[in-house]
Amino acid sequence: MERIIRSEAEWRAQLSPAEYAVLREAATEPPFSGEYVNTTTPGVYVCRACGAELFRSETKFDSHCGWPSFYAPQDTDAVELLPDHSHGMIRTEVRCRRCGSHLGHVFHGEGYPTPTDDRYCINSIALRLVPED
Repeated sequence: MERIIRSEAEWRAQLSPAEYAVLREAATEPPFSGEYVNTTTPGVYVCRACGAELFRSETKFDSHCGWPSFYAPQDTDAVELLPDHSHGMIRTEVRCRRCGSHLGHVFHGEGYPTPTDDRYCINSIALRLVPED
């Protein structure tokens, strides 16, 4: 996968202020406010910044946390996981491997009845759903 490199000025021109805040500055949209929290439409979720395929609807589940949750990425190379020690917490940040945009965080071992016991807690604004035909 070829990495996309853009200047911050180019990202600002491409993204809305809310998209830029989440994708480039690691902000978080308010819980239960995103367009994909309750979506059940079959399809592929792609990065809103670069269009890379990130998650499939088959791996989406209702975690009642306020953000879309997935138990696995589309492909292990689709995302990169980085330590995040912000806000006095120890978490694992999820970024798009293709463009480096912040997507959300992944949590493990919370006891959800999923094949991986992972919860990729992803901001709706970081995604775009491409419905299946």
